[in-house]
Amino acid sequence: MVAAIVFAGIVFWTQPVLAQTATPPASEQKLDQLIKLLDDPDVRALLNKGATAAPAAAEPADMSAAEFSAWGNRIRQHLRGLGQAIPQVPTEFMRAGKTIAAEINGHGPFGVFLLFLTLVLIGLGAEWLFHRIARRSRVHAALTPADGTVGKPLHRAGHHLFAVLAPLVAFGLASLGLFMALTWPPLLDAIMLPLLLGVIACRFVIRITRVLLLGPAPATESDAASGLVPIDRASGVFWYKRIFWFACILFAGWAFVGVMAALNIAPAVRGVVGYVLGLGLLMVAIETVWNRPAAVARPHGRGVMEWVLTGYLCLLWLVWVAGLIIILWLGIYALILPGLLKATTAAARNAFAGEPDVPGSGNPVFEVFVERGARAGIIALAVLWLAFVVSKRSSMFTGEAMTDRIIQGALAGAIVLLVADIIWQIAKAVINRTLDRARVTTPDEAHRARNARLLTLLPILRTMLAIAIGVIAVMMVLSGLGVQIGPLIAGAGIFGVAIGFGSQALVKDVISGVFYMMDDAFRVGEYIQAGSYKGTVESFSIRSVKLRHHRGPVFTVPFGSLGAIENMSRDWVIDKFNISVGYDTDINKVRKMVKGVGAALLEDEEFGPFIIETVKMKGVEQFGDYGISLSFAMMTKPGYQTMVRRRAYMMIREVFVQNGVVFASPTVQVAGGDQSSAAAAAATVKAAMDQKKLAEGGQGV
Repeated sequence: MVAAIVFAGIVFWTQPVLAQTATPPASEQKLDQLIKLLDDPDVRALLNKGATAAPAAAEPADMSAAEFSAWGNRIRQHLRGLGQAIPQVPTEFMRAGKTIAAEINGHGPFGVFLLFLTLVLIGLGAEWLFHRIARRSRVHAALTPADGTVGKPLHRAGHHLFAVLAPLVAFGLASLGLFMALTWPPLLDAIMLPLLLGVIACRFVIRITRVLLLGPAPATESDAASGLVPIDRASGVFWYKRIFWFACILFAGWAFVGVMAALNIAPAVRGVVGYVLGLGLLMVAIETVWNRPAAVARPHGRGVMEWVLTGYLCLLWLVWVAGLIIILWLGIYALILPGLLKATTAAARNAFAGEPDVPGSGNPVFEVFVERGARAGIIALAVLWLAFVVSKRSSMFTGEAMTDRIIQGALAGAIVLLVADIIWQIAKAVINRTLDRARVTTPDEAHRARNARLLTLLPILRTMLAIAIGVIAVMMVLSGLGVQIGPLIAGAGIFGVAIGFGSQALVKDVISGVFYMMDDAFRVGEYIQAGSYKGTVESFSIRSVKLRHHRGPVFTVPFGSLGAIENMSRDWVIDKFNISVGYDTDINKVRKMVKGVGAALLEDEEFGPFIIETVKMKGVEQFGDYGISLSFAMMTKPGYQTMVRRRAYMMIREVFVQNGVVFASPTVQVAGGDQSSAAAAAATVKAAMDQKKLAEGGQGV
């Protein structure tokens, strides 16, 4: 329905030109009468008076009560003219029949109808011949695969589109081409041209609708429709039938009105006939509202929504009859544009969607480009058509520079916003697609580092790009409306300097964040420590970073407060620890045992992948009071050192126990059998232990 209305708007636009070129030339007698009238002194005085009064009539109209009253009077005059034209309809048609018989070599309306029918039959014959030739050619074999299917909906629709439009081209070339190639009387030429164009346009809309809604016919009626719009078979058939009848009535009425214009029938009579034919469109639209699949499938059936839509459609018809064309088109836009944009989005996503079982097979960037481009094209056509209607049927363009500039700027601003939306959506799709690819895990360290950097920088770039596009678009719209943006930009610069002095901390945070990003100091997912803050980097903003502590809390730290960054998740980590053994322990034996533990860790399926250099004993670190302190070290991937160290502790203890190696512990060796000596030694040890505890307690305080 929407496609038919849009196409009808285009052809309605060209209708005055067609009627003007198709009007038969005036006779010599009428020209002589016109020359005599121009020579009359009274006529010359009247023309001079009208020329002097023209500037006064061009004064800009204000939106006062008198203007609204004049507006109402024009509506009443229009309706009164239609009422007076109704009795003239039979007379005008009889006069038109006599005009046809007089200027087309005595052939009446029936002869014109026979010629039209003949041309249509010739076109149908050419279409049938094209089908016969294509069926025997390799082109037809390429268009219809053996299994009857083509991979993607876009490919299916493209093949089927050529298959249904190519015969229509043959029909147009045979019927319209034959008519244009021959010489006809001027009146016959003016009558036949809108009839043939109406037939071709109607068939074009119907076939395009079939490709969009149904596609190639499925094997059974229960199968899903294979058109570009993703709907079920029953819904596709329903909408196809309604658009079929709507297009037939619409283009038949357009052709008939064009014929009446060629026959010089009074404009009021043409309006009456057009409004009567519009009742057919109204009936089709009301029947569609009450029987559409959404209304039938509703749990409570038809209700208030259907009555509201019916009243709205009747109101649109009354507005049309009243001659309020601008309000009519605004009402049509409010009715059809939301559904049309929704269908366009669904068709674009269905056409360029990837295979469900193949991740990454789609092309979201191209999908967004086509979807937003189609939506922008539809809105732009609607805006341009509305501008044309306003300029032709309204006094808004009064010649005043301010009024014209505002109206033209508003229309141009809508186009600018559409272009800005397309650019932003494409840029966002590219960034989101890159982010999705960066989130995929890969064994390559270089790729992981690159992906982490992308995950860090691209969200900030996306935010800054959105702000830049929005500011530029708003500036262009204001410039189109006549606003001088030069002083605005200068004022914004001065205001920015003032804000900068007043918020130095904010500026410091933003600039520090830029340099942190340039230095690649940290990335999303890395564990860092900056002063008293430490945690895993979760996200960024323009002025701060969010750190998730390993115990759960989240720190939001401004970039200016970070200072020196300790990154604990970059490349590798060396972990060192000490173990104390007794003085009588064989150091070389311990070294061999630890070497075996390191080899076992590397072979472990759970811990081996995280180890870069396995645990090794570096040697004796120091001699303690109760034993020898041995130093150990290992290199692991960042974040896994604690887990590997705990596993190493467990394995080292098991090996020490199996081989009789004793960990160092506070002991006292007492010599002799004298009980008093033993008691004295025990008291000495106890005093030493108490003194050590007191010393440790004092250090803690």
